[in-house]
Amino acid sequence: MKKTMEGDGIGKGGEGKLILSAFLSVLCFLLVGSAIIVASIRVSALKESFGSLILIAPDQYTPERNINNYFSVPILELQTKVEGAGSSSLYDPARSVSVVANLISRNVSRPIESPPRKRTASKPQKAEEGLARARDAIRKAASTRNLSSRTVTGGIYRNPQAFHRSYLEMEKRFKVFVYKEGDLPIVHDGPCKNIYASEGRFISEMEHGRNKFRTSNPYSAHVYFMPFSVTWMVKYLYKPLTYDVSPLQQFVSDYVRVISTKHPFWNRTQGADHFMLSCHDWGPHASKGNANVYNNSIRVLCNANSSEGFNPQKDVSLPEIHLYTGNISPKLNPLPTDLNHHIQRPHLAFFAGGLHGPIRPILLHYWKNHPDPEIQVYEYLPKHLDYYTLMLQSKFCLCPSGHEVASPRVVEAIYAECIPVILSRNYVLPFSDVLNWDAFSLHVEVSEIPRLKEILLGVSEREYLRLKEGVKAVRVHFVFNKPAQRII
Repeated sequence: MKKTMEGDGIGKGGEGKLILSAFLSVLCFLLVGSAIIVASIRVSALKESFGSLILIAPDQYTPERNINNYFSVPILELQTKVEGAGSSSLYDPARSVSVVANLISRNVSRPIESPPRKRTASKPQKAEEGLARARDAIRKAASTRNLSSRTVTGGIYRNPQAFHRSYLEMEKRFKVFVYKEGDLPIVHDGPCKNIYASEGRFISEMEHGRNKFRTSNPYSAHVYFMPFSVTWMVKYLYKPLTYDVSPLQQFVSDYVRVISTKHPFWNRTQGADHFMLSCHDWGPHASKGNANVYNNSIRVLCNANSSEGFNPQKDVSLPEIHLYTGNISPKLNPLPTDLNHHIQRPHLAFFAGGLHGPIRPILLHYWKNHPDPEIQVYEYLPKHLDYYTLMLQSKFCLCPSGHEVASPRVVEAIYAECIPVILSRNYVLPFSDVLNWDAFSLHVEVSEIPRLKEILLGVSEREYLRLKEGVKAVRVHFVFNKPAQRII
């Protein structure tokens, strides 16, 4: 497939150097934890009915029918964001309306392939035994203070020993099977620049990258990836100027029906060892197209809102990274240590962004046009000022949620080595299963926004330097590289 879609963000020469995610490894590490849980589910499946595997019974699943009541993103903004993700394409939108029909007719009409008995008997058992050994090794490592790797020491990890052991176990045995069912552009592709870049970059890496985690043998896999793009669903299936997500939900429903009819893997665990990935705001809503996707499957989401069904026990929070041109802005590249040490940061805090969502109006009400020059808060940044320069000149970068909980400013702040100040409700922070966010960020309650300056001035110089070192150390988990790099 030729990468000529604008949304792919893959250019010539040096423009394409930063196109694959270094956080693939961390994401796979988190999936290892889910796979270990799934191992227990599979064992239970041999003794109990599949009905007992469902975390929430299907008859309790009642997706909302009044679409307007549960959407928080204005339609005009949504259209702008989707068009920005890829405004030109080789694909004809009229053709894409028939994607679901083609998917079903092309796959369901084929004879159902019966898996060889020997493979179904031996491969899953071998995978479970491997996960059991990994689980034991991780438990032992978590209880010891011995650590051979210096790269994972420090306070940015919840348990450095467990993370290090899990990482090694992941490299040793973890395998992902990517389903081949589905047609372009909605399946096997995604946006690789602008605000939904994390979604497309992961799909691209799993489809085209040379990574050790993908396996062509589904019987040796620990998890199964459904490589559809919710962003492209919105672009090609969604009817503009409506709040009707039923086409997205129908696509997810049809896709699960196809893979569960053709293959035995979904039915073994009712989808508990399958995962989807979406950075679009409507990813959680699309997942409601199938009750087991929503309730059982691992949902890797940027919009990780615990009040909207995100379940930290099984779902994974993914960072939202806004790549305007497909690459990290060179303005945010770290300076050499000797120069960085002398960077002047005259501003205490900085924010610039649109007035939307429930939290930003509060922030702008108290701090927009404030006479205090230490706190720079703008709704519209004046033309003579540069956004990234102000980040580099500020000690703290304010990261309030907009319509959805995730904000690309969190990662931009980390790039700029500016302490992220999280102003959000119900946001499960990215990689929080692994990372100790208290080591490199501040969380300020929304009710405390009027006291923002007082709170930030209360951070001692020693504490600020500790957070600054944490930001420098954690940056490696949020950058893009080609190919994805080993981080320990």
